[in-house]
Amino acid sequence: MSRARILVVEDDPGIVAGLREKLRTEGYEVHAALDGEAARDALAAGPLDLVILDLMLPRLDGLSVLRWLRKRTRSLPVLILSAKGREEEKVEGLRAGADDYLAKPFGLRELMARIEALLRRAGGPERTVKLGGVLLDLKSRKVYRGKLEVRLSPKEADILFLLARNPGRTVTREEILEAAWGSWSESATRAVDFHILHLRRKIEPDPANPRYILTRHGAGYELGDQDG
Repeated sequence: MSRARILVVEDDPGIVAGLREKLRTEGYEVHAALDGEAARDALAAGPLDLVILDLMLPRLDGLSVLRWLRKRTRSLPVLILSAKGREEEKVEGLRAGADDYLAKPFGLRELMARIEALLRRAGGPERTVKLGGVLLDLKSRKVYRGKLEVRLSPKEADILFLLARNPGRTVTREEILEAAWGSWSESATRAVDFHILHLRRKIEPDPANPRYILTRHGAGYELGDQDG
């Protein structure tokens, strides 16, 4: 399974560190550039699947980077993430070639949703996971057993695809709660276990002896025994 490659262009090291951690948790491959010239070098080196671009950058401003990029390619999605939030500033960024615009301060859940939408529209890398006779399509967030779709609740889908975007890594209950519920509390961790139980009934050949959705006691859950 390939991972979408995202370039974060931002001169605030704290924002870069926070975005890097969140994006990697969501299963993306993250690269960073702290100024406009470094961004141009990274874009020239490629390949990338999406760019998160600040506008107020040292050495070369974000709009100049964007206009330079659009002379080379129209297909690479660009999401502007900027403290410039006035309507005329958003219009200028979109007309310069951005695909989306999110003003600071921003919510991480909204940012993740916009990234997913841009990658879907762009096609993105081929992202499927096979679990025996079950296929997970990460791009469409659908699950199939043979040709039949396995119906999941929104929370079940959030949990399953979070695990699928983190192959070989234990995902904590806290991470699951943040991704699926947007908050965390000690008592709410029981909700995670409840949804995991229902997911196993839908995915596992033998839910009592799970092969794919594995419990890591004291830590969380992990997607195991992937075939794709």
